[in-house]
Amino acid sequence: MRRTRILTTLLALAAGLLTGGPPAALAAGSPEAAAVTADTYAWKNARIDGGGFVPGIVFNRTEKDLAYARTDIGGAYRWEEGTKTWTPLLDHVGWDDWGHTGVVSVASDSVDPDRVYAAVGTYTNDWDPGNGAVLRSTDRGATWKKADLPFKLGGNMPGRGMGERLAVDPHDNDVLYLGAPSGNGLWRSADAGATWAEVTAFPNPGNHAQDPSDSSGYASDNQGVVWVTFDESTGTAGAATKTVYVGVADKENAVYRSTDAGATWQRIAGQPTGYLAHKGVLDAENGYLYLAYSDTGGPYDGGKGRLYRYATATGTWTDVSPVAEADTYFGFSGLTVDRQNPGTVMATAYSSWWPDTQIFRSTNSGGSWTQAWSYTSYPTRENRYTMDVSSSPWLTWGASPSPPEQTPKLGWMTEALEIDPFDSDRMMYGTGATIYGTENLTNWDEGAKFAIEPMVRGLEETAVNDLISPPAGAPLLSALGDIGGFRHTSLTEVPSMMYTSPNFTSTTSLDFAETKPDTVVRAGNLDSGPHIAFSTDNGANWFGGTDPSGVSGGGTVAAGADGSRFVWSPQGTGVHFTNGFGTSWQASTGIPAGAVVESDRVDPETFYGFKSGTFYVSTDGGATFTASAATGLPAGDSVRFKALPGGEGDIWLAGGAADGPYGLWHSTDGGASFTKSPNVEAADTIGFGKAAPDATYQTLFTSAKIAGVRGIYRSTDQGATWTRVNDDAHQWGWTGAAITGDPRVYGRVYVATNGRGVVYGDTAGGDGGTDPGPGPDPTPTGACAVTYTITNQWSEGFQADVRLTNTGTSPWNGWALTWPFTDGQRVNQLWNAEHTQSGTTVTARNTGWNADVAPGASVSFGFTGSWSGTNAAPTSFELGDEVCEA
Repeated sequence: MRRTRILTTLLALAAGLLTGGPPAALAAGSPEAAAVTADTYAWKNARIDGGGFVPGIVFNRTEKDLAYARTDIGGAYRWEEGTKTWTPLLDHVGWDDWGHTGVVSVASDSVDPDRVYAAVGTYTNDWDPGNGAVLRSTDRGATWKKADLPFKLGGNMPGRGMGERLAVDPHDNDVLYLGAPSGNGLWRSADAGATWAEVTAFPNPGNHAQDPSDSSGYASDNQGVVWVTFDESTGTAGAATKTVYVGVADKENAVYRSTDAGATWQRIAGQPTGYLAHKGVLDAENGYLYLAYSDTGGPYDGGKGRLYRYATATGTWTDVSPVAEADTYFGFSGLTVDRQNPGTVMATAYSSWWPDTQIFRSTNSGGSWTQAWSYTSYPTRENRYTMDVSSSPWLTWGASPSPPEQTPKLGWMTEALEIDPFDSDRMMYGTGATIYGTENLTNWDEGAKFAIEPMVRGLEETAVNDLISPPAGAPLLSALGDIGGFRHTSLTEVPSMMYTSPNFTSTTSLDFAETKPDTVVRAGNLDSGPHIAFSTDNGANWFGGTDPSGVSGGGTVAAGADGSRFVWSPQGTGVHFTNGFGTSWQASTGIPAGAVVESDRVDPETFYGFKSGTFYVSTDGGATFTASAATGLPAGDSVRFKALPGGEGDIWLAGGAADGPYGLWHSTDGGASFTKSPNVEAADTIGFGKAAPDATYQTLFTSAKIAGVRGIYRSTDQGATWTRVNDDAHQWGWTGAAITGDPRVYGRVYVATNGRGVVYGDTAGGDGGTDPGPGPDPTPTGACAVTYTITNQWSEGFQADVRLTNTGTSPWNGWALTWPFTDGQRVNQLWNAEHTQSGTTVTARNTGWNADVAPGASVSFGFTGSWSGTNAAPTSFELGDEVCEA
């Protein structure tokens, strides 16, 4: 991925939370709310696997297989060796403390491995209204206690890949240190994290800011004290470790040391200047402190860097950089020592965006280095590794780059790199999108290739902007920050690819035509290219529209009920409408720029809008809007509303702010008037799902405050009463972006989170819990034709699309297509159909939603597969007893 694209998307994500984050806490005097009931729900993630930046991985030094990962906005995780998965640890963080889902550091106690700590807080500027905290657990993150801090922490701030800022004394585990940002210095706890005090003797709080002129306070914040490392050779059990090293964001004074357990501190003499020390990792056995330097704080910048080795006994500094300074176009950050063989050191060129990141390895304490890939003759690369991303196939980004770029990439933003202290063959590293790892790393030294694959299952770290669940087709489509979004044909499998053609950096809005759900529209952000795209096959394939003049971002978009027209409110210009698929847009009148737009779900000519307290209605397909006379609606723009499927003019509106109207409103007359729900104190989202078995009106879902409690709520009686469906262990911070029920599964709800992906819940009393399955085995008759296209191919893997056309005269009600892979290829994952493979024979069967194929119509599905040797396309296909034309 290109550097400019990463920079744009990460800054957009940071800024997006400013505008889309939760309002301040409600003032006293909120209306008394009715009592609510509770239901027991089972919660899972709609699997994406990863999707965001992992800046830190921490292995416990005394217990095998105990490891933690931290994310910048999506909480912390614990590794489960038995299942090779990650368990989320901070889902209990609630609405008011949403900033505590950003984790700036994790520390695992080597004396008592049951203890783990997390320093939490997302922003140091006013985007996050709360201060930071240190969470402490004595049961490996199952439960936590909190120590509030008198300053903010920045899990999603510049410099967040430096660290770890939090460290436990390896001899006296009641002692912890925490490096603070924003000029707040170094802090210490002597009671296992319960209380904290500033180390007033520490002389330097740092001075480096990414951009001192940034008026928002985001890039202008002093990155502060960035890591703490203990020299375990200078202590005994039960007594505080004598020697402690601390890294500071100061290019002239980057490293300090105490030799008296923190009583006094000195700048280490002779140290390099002109760089920031991203990491400081100690090999106590050989007496070397390794330091990874960059000219900036990262994670998405850095043009120069060095690696240094400091001999702790003699004070000698040695430049052990694997390349000459003149040849660097990147900084160093990821840094690790093999604890089984301490002379083995590894480091990453974290900001080497093009053509790829680089990983370096030395087996002689930095005396000489080899690298993960190198040029044979430019642009041809030779890799020391193989990569298999079949478990997360979207990591190829659907790209077909020219050499020396490859897909999948080795990574980007690679600031976390750790060799398992108990296993020299296992290494994990974090990227801007996933955790990669290997379990045969020492092949590197033997001249054989080591195998890299995602080690990220269970870690879900996407920021979700919008969700739709159509009545037919895939059960869920998502709009995501950074990676665009996915069509989820199965909630329990990783989708094969994010939306492409075009591939938005972030999708901001999604909609489908209510009576023609194969017609889908999305709007989003893109460095260059269209900001809107359309699909006529339920989101399986896309084509870009044409932007009207002035568009700078996605905004919101609405599809007419029959898919014949669309209304778009993009960033940078006013509201527009089009007949057809966006080849010619016309400006709407009567509605201000920046309005949120939605469609009526029955009348294809009716569209709605909202801006600054006023509701707008169009009855001519979005050409003209008229302001409604409705009063009492929220004055601000933190509002989301939806029209009820099957209910013409039936609209629900949620939103507001603590200093004005805030709650849930209902209109049954097309927005001419609204009635405020008396028992909802605050609401931020609204969505609809399948009606309860004893109800005729669809189920309502909202992220709201009712009866004084923030939560996810369900109503089966048009909002008269509410049931809380989440619990205190499942809150996921801020959930104010989007929510929807499933029109096919009663009780199922999909919840958008800001960093924990799409979570969905099913009630034990409903009929949910499984994905819609395929119909009975079909026996269609009549002629057929097949088009088989290999759309992407890489070393030992490929992706293909298959289009099956009914060329006969009778409709199909179900189908099963069979073909042989004569070269022995294997299907890894298939979407838009169910499949089996026996030997070389593959059979793809319809799902429940694409069983019916009319004469002349087609149905498509795709898959990823593996191959070796050759990958010839199959030439014979059979549909039952019929041989299809190929």
